[in-house]
Amino acid sequence: MEIRIEYDHPIEVTLEVVCGKWKGVILCKLLEGTLRFGELKKQIPKISQKMLSQQLHELEDDGLVKRVAYNQIPPRVEYSLTPYGKDLEPALTMLSKWGENHVEVVTDSKAVLVAEKEGEV
Repeated sequence: MEIRIEYDHPIEVTLEVVCGKWKGVILCKLLEGTLRFGELKKQIPKISQKMLSQQLHELEDDGLVKRVAYNQIPPRVEYSLTPYGKDLEPALTMLSKWGENHVEVVTDSKAVLVAEKEGEV
């Protein structure tokens, strides 16, 4: 795995840390408060356990998410945003709003592409 330490544009830093299909969703869920792994999984039903675990680990490595494991039976692990992760709230809110405002345009465009591809047999 290559570790980047130089960037040509500031947006590269942002995209490297928060992009991917699930990281933004996980961060938005954690904006609402501390959640256990199972609670996150229930709130994001399409993500696999393996992918959720991997994405949480990467977010933790990047300093955006804090993981607290309690020494009890059954084991309990909670995830929350660090102050550094909470700094993303305005950007995540803006991106969520943009998606909300443009979901129809995006889904309509994708439906046209699917229909065109199905016609190209």
